[in-house]
Amino acid sequence: MAKILVIEDEASVRENILDLLEAESFETLAAANGKIGLDLAVSEVPDLILCDLMMPNIDGYEVLKKLNLQANTATIPFIFLTARTAKADVRTGMDLGADDYLTKPFTRSELLSAIKSRLEKQKNNIKYTSNNQKKSDSFLPELQILKSCLLRTLAHRKLREFQAHYQPIVDTSSGLIVGAESLVRWQSSELGLISPGELIPLAESTGLIIPIGEWLIHNVCNQTKIWQDAGYKNFYATINISVNQLIQPDFVSKLLKSLVENDLHPSSLELEVTERMIGQDMNTAINRMQELRSHGLKLSIDDFGTGRCSLLHLKQLPIDTLKIDHYFIHNIDKDRQKSVITKGIVEMAHNLNLQVVAEGVETKAELNIVRALKFDKTQGYLLSHPLPVTEFEELLLTNVRLIA
Repeated sequence: MAKILVIEDEASVRENILDLLEAESFETLAAANGKIGLDLAVSEVPDLILCDLMMPNIDGYEVLKKLNLQANTATIPFIFLTARTAKADVRTGMDLGADDYLTKPFTRSELLSAIKSRLEKQKNNIKYTSNNQKKSDSFLPELQILKSCLLRTLAHRKLREFQAHYQPIVDTSSGLIVGAESLVRWQSSELGLISPGELIPLAESTGLIIPIGEWLIHNVCNQTKIWQDAGYKNFYATINISVNQLIQPDFVSKLLKSLVENDLHPSSLELEVTERMIGQDMNTAINRMQELRSHGLKLSIDDFGTGRCSLLHLKQLPIDTLKIDHYFIHNIDKDRQKSVITKGIVEMAHNLNLQVVAEGVETKAELNIVRALKFDKTQGYLLSHPLPVTEFEELLLTNVRLIA
């Protein structure tokens, strides 16, 4: 039977879960904190890990990060257990590679369903690999399959497998497209379409985000210049930048080279960094951001409101734009507290001469509040999903007003 490691600092909760699992004939391991849990995961290599999110010293996020750094633990199915229900917490966990997220209190059936689902998927991955790897009796779990395939793709310079999709950024007042957020997609010749939720964490943890990021920057620069030459002189594109890219010694020089090669003005690009990235090393991040801005590039804080960057820090950051995380936009028409908080953020940002973008607008009611709060720009599924180049270009050239 499968071996399950339970990492939970509350003794009563931990014992209840262990009793339930043992009644289902699972083999169990117990850890009262993240440090013990990590040691057990490495030494015992369980089939699945259930981990509390909020623990002293080493929380669930840190446990998952450390597991992802080791080959023998990186592919173990991982399920968060937590009383926190904020979408930002769920998103952070999933971005790190968690397989599921159970909110306390959960029922016996919910827990068993999540466990059996993940174990079944892992079993299918093993079967898939065994059937396709004829020359070896060994198998690669899910993450290793992806990693090996990604390594081969980049080693053989099969960059055509990557695509840039573009999500319109719309001027809230005019309703016209003024820019686009660029998002990388990987259509693997071996595995098919790989979701960004799988690709980006893997690329980050392996360092492969560097060559992928360089490809994206060059591709976006080239495409932005094409659209500007077609008559959209003020059109700009945004690119999400990871901390691994930002700290590279030659990052700025390579970026400037792409701009020169495509005869593109630096202000045509806006680099998006997240609060969490800045929070890792505020001084280093500010210095590099100042260097980028000195060359005329625009900068924005992405997913604002979900990280460690306080409102007071904003005046220290060399940025042009604040992108409010979709958590604050979701159901903002039904949540007065969200509306009040978001209104304060928008007013403060405007007082600091920052542009404000609403992310993740999905309903007409949310859009109405966004307009009432005087957001400068808007993006989200209500207006358009991220689109391949040809589809985005068709939308752009029609000069359609996405906000009536």
